[in-house]
Amino acid sequence: MKIKKGDLVQVIAGKDKGKQGVVLRALPSRNRVVVEKVNMVKKAQRPTQQNPQGGIMSIEAPLHVSNVMLVNPDTKKPARVGFRIEEDGTKVRYFKDSK
Repeated sequence: MKIKKGDLVQVIAGKDKGKQGVVLRALPSRNRVVVEKVNMVKKAQRPTQQNPQGGIMSIEAPLHVSNVMLVNPDTKKPARVGFRIEEDGTKVRYFKDSK
């Protein structure tokens, strides 16, 4: 999976198309990511010690990784990503629009 926790991504499909946010969690086994303030859903929450009131909460639901695209920090636009092997043997990501 090309997207990691902490990456800035833009939603390219779905009800939140065009929104940008930071990846809070990456779920590579399910090919999904949780993006901050995107794909908000209502969830009934039972009272707990952290939240004694309980009630209906808004949380971020996971999105499929194919519906988001990494944002190039230089151009502030979504861009495709590739991998290359450096001379010292490390694998790095690069944006294909700014080789």
